[in-house]
Amino acid sequence: MKLRTLGLTVLGAVGLSALTACKKDEAAPAPAAAQAPAAPTIKAAPLPADTPLPQEPQEEAAQAPQGGGTVRGIVTFKGKAPAPNPIIPGTDPNCDGMDLVDQPVLVTDGKLANVLVRVQGNVPGQPTTPPSTMVVVDQNRCMYKPRVQGAVINQPLVLMNSDSTLHNVRGVSGGKQLFNVTQPPLKTKEAQPPKEADVIRLKCDIHPWMTAFVVMSPHPYFATTAEDGAFSIQGLPPGTYTLEAWHETLGTKTAQVTVQEGQEATASFEFVAAK
Repeated sequence: MKLRTLGLTVLGAVGLSALTACKKDEAAPAPAAAQAPAAPTIKAAPLPADTPLPQEPQEEAAQAPQGGGTVRGIVTFKGKAPAPNPIIPGTDPNCDGMDLVDQPVLVTDGKLANVLVRVQGNVPGQPTTPPSTMVVVDQNRCMYKPRVQGAVINQPLVLMNSDSTLHNVRGVSGGKQLFNVTQPPLKTKEAQPPKEADVIRLKCDIHPWMTAFVVMSPHPYFATTAEDGAFSIQGLPPGTYTLEAWHETLGTKTAQVTVQEGQEATASFEFVAAK
């Protein structure tokens, strides 16, 4: 099955509002007639290049429907994790404080982070419209955050630049470029991946070590593991499903799970270090 991605995070409404505050001179306050006009309201997609940044992004970007059952589990890693790759940050002072290693396989006490767990294929009774919340990828200290997240097809993808330096976000899927968005400092833009996209890899050509992934699905039944390796998929209609655990370098694992109304099912995955 063709994989689809960013466990992508849930954010705000599709419409963002911009509010500009200016510090007034205490010694000689401006008369009422000279006050700055109210900032315009930013309408739906595409977001203007000067849209202010939204608040801290959420980890999950899609809410599953209420009711149904829940699937919980842990993703583990057996063996010695690969050593992280060193990053040479270059001379951009705005990258000061960034991570100096790239760690695709992030293991803590045998638990594996950044694994996107999703239900394969379509789900009977799944929502027919995408969530209005936004999938947010932030560029912070010359790194993408989060590294891996899920999204529903046609869900808005918002690209934040929290840095005081120029970035670009190039989205690639299956070797095909989907979009290439220039990001001036402290700006926000929106990109709309095509419906056929599955796993979208994000790269910055200006800072080539920057990498992130958005895994697309036709439904909101997915979750991304944190450092504790745990995942939880809620609101899944009763039935038997194939769960898929995707990792950017370790590939995929699958498991069968049966969900009952109001009940909790469990599923676990184990990835093994290469010999």
